[in-house]
Amino acid sequence: MLTRYFLQFKENISIFNLFEYLTFKIALSAITALLISFIIGPIVIKKLKKYQIGEEIRTNGPKSHLAKKGTPTMGGVIIIFASLLPTLFFSDLNNTMVIIVILSTLWMGAIGFIDDYLKIIIKTKSGMVARYKLLGQIILGGIIAYIIINSSDFSGFNTKTTIPFFKNFEFDFGLFYPIVVILVITGSSNSVNLTDGLDGLAIGLLAICFTVFTAISYISGRIDFSDYLNILYLPSAGELSIFSSAVVGACLGFLWFNASPAEIFMGDTGSLSLGAALGTLSILLKKELLLFIIGGVFVMETLSVIIQVSYFRYTKYKHGKGERFFKMAPIHHHFELSGIHESKIVIRFWIIGILLALLSLATFKVR
Repeated sequence: MLTRYFLQFKENISIFNLFEYLTFKIALSAITALLISFIIGPIVIKKLKKYQIGEEIRTNGPKSHLAKKGTPTMGGVIIIFASLLPTLFFSDLNNTMVIIVILSTLWMGAIGFIDDYLKIIIKTKSGMVARYKLLGQIILGGIIAYIIINSSDFSGFNTKTTIPFFKNFEFDFGLFYPIVVILVITGSSNSVNLTDGLDGLAIGLLAICFTVFTAISYISGRIDFSDYLNILYLPSAGELSIFSSAVVGACLGFLWFNASPAEIFMGDTGSLSLGAALGTLSILLKKELLLFIIGGVFVMETLSVIIQVSYFRYTKYKHGKGERFFKMAPIHHHFELSGIHESKIVIRFWIIGILLALLSLATFKVR
């Protein structure tokens, strides 16, 4: 939007020529998102405190978390606003990929907002009914799959994905593609939601993941780079790097307030929307399988919950009394109850996230 406006004056004001360069818009998008977060963050925190919109802490969680009761939540609105505004300013809004990722972010942001509203304002114990939340995720996945399958922008690779560590090897999901899209959207949004349990944990990991996707989308949209690295060339993908970099800036800006001790939590508004955006980027960039590496910590957190529930049900069926595999799930709570300080857990998980991010980028050469 602003890009097109500024380019009108490039003949007379040479500095506006910079808006022709994607790298400039990527950097500008991240910086703008960061500044927006810094500006509106204190305002939102103040308003949430004024109206007593604070986190409800579950009594069966770690006892140390009881001190966090009343901390302002629904801070995801800061991240969404700070991410989408630079995207609207600097990206091509005629780009189908950009429209899809914006739709995904807003759709799950709305569902997360309703969930938070029901839990915190209406005081409904469990928020939005789980099946309605799942239905929203399924509908979103169905819409995205329909657009990709029927849009000429994705011609030639509509239902395909790329395989990590293999050169020039693509797998076609065919008729099962809509199911894959739904599973990715549902899995990514829920896994980020599960991980959002310690101050700064989820938002820091998200910043790492979106940094990787900024690089991937930029490379995928460049025919020279994609040819050199033998990855799938996606002509429209470059514009996604503007959105991804904006999310990185918004995440870092939010982390300023969410770092321990947190002044605000993102709530389901933030975790569901950013999780869905992460999954959507992997779908658009044909990196659905690589997402398992990029978001490996989110996968680990989700698996810990699955293992905990499965083991409890198995032992209850076998012995008549359910037993826990972990002290508590998701696994970050297990380490908390093992005596490791919250901040140390967060930093160690960030380190793992960075290592996985580097591994995911290395797959482009290790083939």
